[in-house]
Amino acid sequence: MTTTDPRAFVALDLGTSAAKAGVVALDGRLRGDARAPYPLLLDGEPGCAEQDPDAWWEALCHAAAIALAQAAADGPLEPVAICCVGQGPTLVPTAADGRAVGNAVTWLDRRSGAESAAVAAALGRHGWTVTLLGSARRLAAASPEVASRAAWFLSAWDHIGLRLTGVAAAALQDPADIISADDARLAGLDARSAPPGVRAGSVLGGLLARPAAELGLRAGLPVVAGVNDAIATFLGAGLTVAGQAIDTGGTSGGFGLYVATPVAIPPLWTGAAPLPGLSYVGGAMAGTGKALDWFVADALGGAALLTTLLAEATPVPAGSEGLVFLPYLAGERWPLHDPSARGAFVGLTLHHGRGHLARAVLEAAAYAIRHVAAPACRAGLPFTELRVTGGTAASRLWNGIKADVLNVEVAVPVVTEASLIGAAILAAAGVAVHPDLRAGIDAMVHVAERIAPDPAAVAAYDRVYSVYEELHARLAPANEALGTLDPRGMAAMSRAVATGARRLP
Repeated sequence: MTTTDPRAFVALDLGTSAAKAGVVALDGRLRGDARAPYPLLLDGEPGCAEQDPDAWWEALCHAAAIALAQAAADGPLEPVAICCVGQGPTLVPTAADGRAVGNAVTWLDRRSGAESAAVAAALGRHGWTVTLLGSARRLAAASPEVASRAAWFLSAWDHIGLRLTGVAAAALQDPADIISADDARLAGLDARSAPPGVRAGSVLGGLLARPAAELGLRAGLPVVAGVNDAIATFLGAGLTVAGQAIDTGGTSGGFGLYVATPVAIPPLWTGAAPLPGLSYVGGAMAGTGKALDWFVADALGGAALLTTLLAEATPVPAGSEGLVFLPYLAGERWPLHDPSARGAFVGLTLHHGRGHLARAVLEAAAYAIRHVAAPACRAGLPFTELRVTGGTAASRLWNGIKADVLNVEVAVPVVTEASLIGAAILAAAGVAVHPDLRAGIDAMVHVAERIAPDPAAVAAYDRVYSVYEELHARLAPANEALGTLDPRGMAAMSRAVATGARRLP
């Protein structure tokens, strides 16, 4: 395939802070892309974290219009399929016509813990689908007037799939995750939580006339079933063999490592990789991807440009001369599973300047990845390469810090918006433009740069990481004395999430 081929895929991604749209050529070139933000709604009861699905749709249409215009300016354009991936586990109460009847309950919401535990006990299983059922169970009890209007309880990407095609389905990359009608009843729910299962990457249906007009596409365009955006990112980053790992970037940040056979390594998550014969272990953080945005926009009040801060951080020695930052601005998920964890700068002296603080924030994101990866490394699993993705991957300084902190080669894809490339790979396989997902990866993912770790920096970071690893436990009593972290009190983090990720230069 060459870049003169007019055929392209329309890729959509519902992120936590913004919708992204991309037009991806058959060889993986990003012919056009755009993003449009939407707010996170935290004004309800404690633990509430919701979003308006109509705001999602408006953002998708806005971003798609810009991306399509860019692609058309690039040359002849023939969209051949569309695929939407998205955040999760996020629950959307959806009417039969694909419109939401209430707010989406996002993965950040903390109100359904008891219900999810009850569902897990009833079904004898865990996972993001169980979390969706827990959210549906809480919604049915707490907001029966909303639940009664829903024809389906869907994940974020399935909600968009229904709106695009009129087909209600649960799109999954692992068939073991499917929820049957019997499962729903055991969970105290009904068949609205058990739409028919379809394989991610299969054609869901044709694009309906109304959404086609709103998106600026032709009616009947094949709509390919999507998946969680983390799984799409695995594809778009080009992971194909055991030992390759990924930094998923984004609002929360996350780590995933491909393994040859399924393996249980508490407290890590284990699941089936999107490529046959592979599994992955890993976990997601809560806010490392937003920590730099918080530092620039909220802590410093926008007093310095991000480019200036990165320049000031570059000459600071590895380890920030004894300064350590804890990136727990929204609690922490893996490996701590502690929503009350707090962020902190530790080790400040009169010698430390703004560049030290900026570098400490960058280093903390790398420490957090290493913290998640540590159980897999202790288990002796191969770890040969880290693929970096998202806006943070545009910073060579940050990429180098990750190579040094994890002591592994970092590979930077040509297109770092890996969730969009992953959605395009799903679309390509779905309409057989590329014969399967692996062929799609081979054709559409390319590496721009590889960064080897610096032995001197590795040694320095090993010393600092041992301190980082202990700090949460040492500060926990003080955090407890200050009170449990309430999402309504996370004003700085909330503003950062609501306004969307800042792209690095």
